[in-house]
Amino acid sequence: MASVEFQQVEKTYDGKTRVIHGIDLHVAHGEFVVFVGPSGCGKSTLLRMIAGLEGISSGHVLIDGRRVNDEPPRQRDIAMVFQDYALYPHKNLYDNMAFGLRLRKTPEHEIKRRVLDAAGLLRIEHLLERKPAALSGGQRQRVAIGRAIVRQPKVFLFDEPLSNLDAQLRNEMRSEIKKLHQRLGATIIYVTHDQVEAMTLADRIAVLSAGHKVQYASPEEIYNRPAAQFVAGFTGSPPMNLLPCSLGLGAIDLGAGVRLALPPDLLARAAAATQHVFGIRPENLALSARHVPGEMALPATVVISEPLGAETLVTFAVGRHELVARCAASFKAPAGSNQLLYLDPAAMHLFDQASGLAL
Repeated sequence: MASVEFQQVEKTYDGKTRVIHGIDLHVAHGEFVVFVGPSGCGKSTLLRMIAGLEGISSGHVLIDGRRVNDEPPRQRDIAMVFQDYALYPHKNLYDNMAFGLRLRKTPEHEIKRRVLDAAGLLRIEHLLERKPAALSGGQRQRVAIGRAIVRQPKVFLFDEPLSNLDAQLRNEMRSEIKKLHQRLGATIIYVTHDQVEAMTLADRIAVLSAGHKVQYASPEEIYNRPAAQFVAGFTGSPPMNLLPCSLGLGAIDLGAGVRLALPPDLLARAAAATQHVFGIRPENLALSARHVPGEMALPATVVISEPLGAETLVTFAVGRHELVARCAASFKAPAGSNQLLYLDPAAMHLFDQASGLAL
């Protein structure tokens, strides 16, 4: 295990196009950290910087306290699992997993022990004589992970390893990777654009946007206390409802005569901005009063219902806006019908529309 640290790391192409902007970030020994964000946000570039596959324009990357900016990949003691598996098609699984160890002149008896141990851990020991073409996508991904495990590296790097799998396999492999981390206690840095993967796997999540670190925190804090409107809108399925609003006389005005009184603490923070965005997560809206302190009711009109089996997602028109609520699976109401939505003031969020930052 090892720690990984970025100190004011930047990446610039052609001396003028900056794609990574002064990232500071620390990954502790044995921690599982996920870099998440939309395509082009810089998450894979950061991962490749750790691996030594991408140069660093300025700043420092440290592995276990040692600056590695100028060290080649083979000296960094990391193992990387790629999106496309990167298996040798002409070698069987045993030889694919053993290849890196043989390059390092590891004794054959030690190679056999490590390969069999990793294969047992990943439940692929019965497949070792097969070639990659004879395997499913999930089995190939297990082999790619096994090849990393046998290296016994200080840090494991995963670059969108599940994106080529179907939904069911992704769920299965996500669970396997989490179990693997628990068994190995390894330091893992994992890149994905899927916020569900990030929330379920990570000890901490780094949310990235356009080469900037927007928030770095536990999944619970990312979800419940987003530092910016971007984070709020990126996490959750469906994500937080975000409604532009005006503020006056201690209340949020959502238009069409719909107003919400602001809790005193939120009202005090709101003064820091001139334009605001109101946020509420779908599960924090209810169709019946829960009798929490200060609970508020919003007049709403049903726009569309989406039954999902265990629950129904309902889009409501509120003021000049639409928002989504998680409702019971039994919810039945025609489009155009009027409802009251109840919300807990403690679950309300307010953002500065200009900066996007939470207030």
